[in-house]
Amino acid sequence: MAKNKKATVASTGILGLDEILRGGLPASNLYILQGAPGSGKTTAALQFLRAGLENGESCIYVSLSQTAAELNAIATSHGWSLDGIRIEELSASDAVNSAADQTIFQTAELRLDETRRAIEAAIEEHKPDRLVYDSLLEIRLITGDTPRFRRELLGFKAFLAKRNVVALLLDTQTSGPDRNGEEVEGIAHGVIRFDKSLEEYGSVRRRVEVSKMRGVPVADGYHDMAIREREGVVVFPRLVPGAASETVKPQLIKSGVDALDEMFGGGQESGTTTLVIGQSGTGKSTMSSLYATAALKRGESVALFLFEERLETFFRRSEGLGMDLRQFHRDGQLIIHDFNPNEISPGEFGQIVQRVVEENKTRVVVIDSFTGYLNSLPHREKAVRDIQTLLKYLARAGVLTMLIVAQHGLLGQNLGIDVDVSFLGDTVLLLRIVEHDGRLRRNITVVKKRHGPHDLDVRELFIQSSGVTVVPYNPLPET
Repeated sequence: MAKNKKATVASTGILGLDEILRGGLPASNLYILQGAPGSGKTTAALQFLRAGLENGESCIYVSLSQTAAELNAIATSHGWSLDGIRIEELSASDAVNSAADQTIFQTAELRLDETRRAIEAAIEEHKPDRLVYDSLLEIRLITGDTPRFRRELLGFKAFLAKRNVVALLLDTQTSGPDRNGEEVEGIAHGVIRFDKSLEEYGSVRRRVEVSKMRGVPVADGYHDMAIREREGVVVFPRLVPGAASETVKPQLIKSGVDALDEMFGGGQESGTTTLVIGQSGTGKSTMSSLYATAALKRGESVALFLFEERLETFFRRSEGLGMDLRQFHRDGQLIIHDFNPNEISPGEFGQIVQRVVEENKTRVVVIDSFTGYLNSLPHREKAVRDIQTLLKYLARAGVLTMLIVAQHGLLGQNLGIDVDVSFLGDTVLLLRIVEHDGRLRRNITVVKKRHGPHDLDVRELFIQSSGVTVVPYNPLPET
């Protein structure tokens, strides 16, 4: 492929990161990628060079810290090839000529000069369009003090600018009060930070922040990311509620059970969120299956996100109530994602939901259970804010969203989470089990509905193999 010299931005090779950067890195500039060891810097750097190679550009990886064998091992772990990428192995400690080896003292200035000359010679010989420099830590150790390090970096920046090279410099950061890297941020055109943290349980949490990017209105703040086999670094930009691709005219969404629709004043509105709250065994998941089945029969697309119930359990329970959903799933009209909640971040979940809604014009989304999703996350109060953004996006896309929220115990009244989620619901459907004279009865009540009138009466809910029935509640006579 011919070189694309007219490109105004250089793709990072990471779709989510390019989205945050509004297309990629502005061309012919110097950028810093900071992060702790193991945060994904080298993997991202290889993706950056591979993207350039696909665009017909000349690419060099200058390594002061890793061997070519190590870089190839990283690439092989993802099923990649580095063919076409020039790897220049240098040693900041040994990059001195034979004359220097015969001197009594090998000064820092001598080692630095020789290292610089070796890097510049490689650039002059191969004339790269893209360059990765790994890493600044070695140069920082040679220079020994901040002013000298800054002068060295400024000189290297000027050298690259004259040759129109897009350079990505990797900088290993330490945590705490001795964290380094601040001295380079004013020199670079842009600074990207990879963050890695280990929570009390679950997998490592990774995030990315574009802390600086001159001339680009980036989506600032942290965005979730992950390192995946054969994919490399994957970034999940935070959702923007206004990003819904269309404005859908509100419409009533019915359940297929007339008495239940009457409780909602004729049905539920599209573009709203319904919390289905109740103890175990009250029929929360059955309510979601009911609305899903009705929407599917109308020819609409439905998305179901499972965090507790297994897929086969969901199908069998629905079939036990006369709702056969397997064929809809096989036909692609019913989209189901069965998650291990410990292995998904709020950012990734939001991206999956957004993609499903946009690709399939989904009109009903069910999260079952929202309690299980929140309980799997170390910072549940932050996850609630993330889900609030997602719900705003779904509302503007005209989606009816149903969140299944469990309560403690069989007969308990407290929610199974220690954060308040009641404000998330435009509508709240409360399901309860009450005991009277040795018999358990399921009650159903619409306790909140922001849009339009609703029935405040308590009704009785029957869940049988023939289907779901809602009838007026008649107290049993006293004995």
